[in-house]
Amino acid sequence: MRKFTFMLLMGVFLTLSAIAQNKIDFKEFTLENGLNVIMHQDNSTPIVAVSVLYHVGSKNEKPDRTGFAHFFEHLLFEGTENIGRGEYMNKIQSIGGTLNAFTSNDITYYYEIVPSNQLETALYMESERMLHPKIDQIGVDTQREVIKEEKRQSYDNRPYGTILPETMKRSFVNHPYMSPVIGSMEHLDSARLEEFMAFHKAYYVPRNSTLTIAGDIDYAQAEKWVRDYFGEIPSGPSEFYRPNIAEPKKTTETRDIIYDNIQIPAVIQSYNLPPKNHPDSYALSMLSTYLAGGNSSLMTKELVDRQQKALGVAAIPLDLEDGGVFLMYGIANMGVDPKALETEMDIILAKVQKEGISDKDFQKLKNIIENNLVTKNSSMAGIAQNLAESKVFYGKTDYINQEMEYYSKVTPEDLKRVANEYLSLDGRVVLYYMPKSAQVPESPAGASMQENKN
Repeated sequence: MRKFTFMLLMGVFLTLSAIAQNKIDFKEFTLENGLNVIMHQDNSTPIVAVSVLYHVGSKNEKPDRTGFAHFFEHLLFEGTENIGRGEYMNKIQSIGGTLNAFTSNDITYYYEIVPSNQLETALYMESERMLHPKIDQIGVDTQREVIKEEKRQSYDNRPYGTILPETMKRSFVNHPYMSPVIGSMEHLDSARLEEFMAFHKAYYVPRNSTLTIAGDIDYAQAEKWVRDYFGEIPSGPSEFYRPNIAEPKKTTETRDIIYDNIQIPAVIQSYNLPPKNHPDSYALSMLSTYLAGGNSSLMTKELVDRQQKALGVAAIPLDLEDGGVFLMYGIANMGVDPKALETEMDIILAKVQKEGISDKDFQKLKNIIENNLVTKNSSMAGIAQNLAESKVFYGKTDYINQEMEYYSKVTPEDLKRVANEYLSLDGRVVLYYMPKSAQVPESPAGASMQENKN
């Protein structure tokens, strides 16, 4: 026992030392047009990550014009007034770089990773995208088809691909988080070119952006290039639409059946979470890892390894700016009724709500969290994104170095408390994903579950 305790303590010490040694230094400034700029210097490898975070996501869209933010994730690769159509990606790749982008409910994020001697090129490219984007009917028509194909591949024809949108539209009744990030194809088809241009003008501007540069840079030279390429861009609107919509606390359980192109049933449970920067977010994140985060998690050991009722389980705290969802799912083993799997998932959750977590398991959990935080900042791309999100979501860039402090304040009692406070059966969403071959005629009135065709 003493040897085990000593090894645990050594593991904690080494992890905390790694966190202390990996403190992320940075410099930041704001241009007169409102662009936030964050720079991190690391000359150990001749690469640099350049990113632009636009504080606009699907939640900023009109109810009858969803999918615009994701649409612009694609459209802004079309080219600019000075970069030909289809050349944007080719130019970055021709200098040995990689690039990509993603859209969430809250943000749109673009990045390039290039050799450090090509930093000026990457900055020029992003400034062109911000100042001179090519928004025309050809690009709009092209990207409409691209997004339709993406929806078919990623959602419609992918097993369990609709879990998140089906869950979100039941988890929210007022907030625009109910709409999927990819949006409605009907809305995109109906939108006119002028509407796309107006959406771009409203959000994709310096005052709503954070530019991050991380890697093998010289601070003075990098700042000069930033001022040269971004300083003349008009700042944009002084205010931006952010939905101030309170999602009411749910007091009744929502249940549904989704028939999908799958062979094996799955059980999905979803619970509403507080805003991303809420103090309880850290305990909820740790709770998700404890319940179903990896091979050593509670549900994996019990439901997959011991009972063999599930092929796999997972828990995802989708922490969003205005309040996300705590999503748990289990894929049933062959021959296992989803109701039996749901019952066992509930038993495990109830046990945590009643008994909490042991000191031994809590210490192991802390080690996992600490290692995860070190891994988050193990690449220039990761550092760039975490610096930008620290600034935007938490209002202070140095949050990147303080995150572990918040986790370290979480106690075993906190895990038990948040399990009881947020993971209530009364207000949750429960979905059964069933094979289409199991579909039966519509249930009689008064049945406890509805049925949806996917």
